[in-house]
Amino acid sequence: MSRPGRWWRRKSTPAKVETYTRWSFHFFAVIEVGLFGLPVLGQGRLPYAVWMFLLVCGHALFAAVVGSRALDWTRGLRPQPLRLMWAHGTVSALFAGTVLVLVDRGVGGEDATTALGTLFAGLLAFGVGSITLGIRSRRRVLELVLGLSAGTALTVLALGGPVVDALASALAGLAAMGFFAFTSVFSVWLLNAVYELDEARETRARLAVAEERLRFGRDMHDVMGRNLAVIALKSELAVQLARRGRAEAVDQMIEVQRIAQESQREVRDVVRGYREADLGAELAGAQGVLTAAGIACEVSGEDAAAGLPGEVQSALGWVVREATTNVLRHGDAGLCVVGLRVAEGRVVLRVENNGASGATGTGGGSGLAGLRERLAAVEGTLEAGPVGQGVFRVVAEVPLTPVVHEVAS
Repeated sequence: MSRPGRWWRRKSTPAKVETYTRWSFHFFAVIEVGLFGLPVLGQGRLPYAVWMFLLVCGHALFAAVVGSRALDWTRGLRPQPLRLMWAHGTVSALFAGTVLVLVDRGVGGEDATTALGTLFAGLLAFGVGSITLGIRSRRRVLELVLGLSAGTALTVLALGGPVVDALASALAGLAAMGFFAFTSVFSVWLLNAVYELDEARETRARLAVAEERLRFGRDMHDVMGRNLAVIALKSELAVQLARRGRAEAVDQMIEVQRIAQESQREVRDVVRGYREADLGAELAGAQGVLTAAGIACEVSGEDAAAGLPGEVQSALGWVVREATTNVLRHGDAGLCVVGLRVAEGRVVLRVENNGASGATGTGGGSGLAGLRERLAAVEGTLEAGPVGQGVFRVVAEVPLTPVVHEVAS
């Protein structure tokens, strides 16, 4: 039982919805056979009952194949199965028409007539349900349902039935076909909506990374732009002075050297600020980003971050940043809980989310390996992995005493 459960948990939410949708329509074949085929088979007075039952089984299997191919087309995996849809529609109409003729002639007695009448409605309903999976236009779906309902009324009238029976048959077919058509259309809409939401979440994560890169690029431009312009100007001035044999050229080049060294220091400061994450800012940023992505985020212990040494804040800030990125990119979470506490000379950061299906893919990646290296620099440890039912937990622990001692020394 653990393997099927693990297989299901490792799927993303869109994949789960797709699997559920596919198997729901596959199960419709079993329902069709059970609700409409078995009652016909049980009618001993009905001629060719066994053959009718086999035809129902074949029709149900055909509907399952058409539904599967139509869902593949919906997901862009194969071309639209127009030939299969037309073939299935033709078979359903001919089979239903044959059953309607048997009903009109009263073959097999009253009980058989009731079973055949129910089979007639079921054939049209399940046939339309599988076909509408491959139709994108809602207008075409409506035309299909109304057209078959009108065809049912005309067939009853052509067989000599009264107008009341024709209207009753058309309304019964309209209700059954309308229900299954609506079910199919809604299922496809829901499946596409889930995939679009998942793509939007990935887009937000990529935009967050791009925004951070732009911020870093702006900082570098602000630092280097002015200094490089001054260096270029003074270098050109030094060249002109040197050509004239003026001693001031040396002073200008000394100034160029000073500005270049200052630029190096400023660049190091920018990179250091980029690499050394502020823990308080990272906690607030994680809550904002996850909330914007539709993931509930609970953060506790923010006040404890202010009193931590800079090295500890930097290491734990990167843990928060990496864990948040993993939840956005790989996770399937609806809730993320971040907790920070200081006890017995150790600071403990815990990040939990209920999207273990995606987070399991980050356990052996370079992201967590890089975090372990950062924590090792401050004698810290990192544990990451699934715990409980669908929960992924990242726990980072850093001792305070050794770090404070190193800084003091």
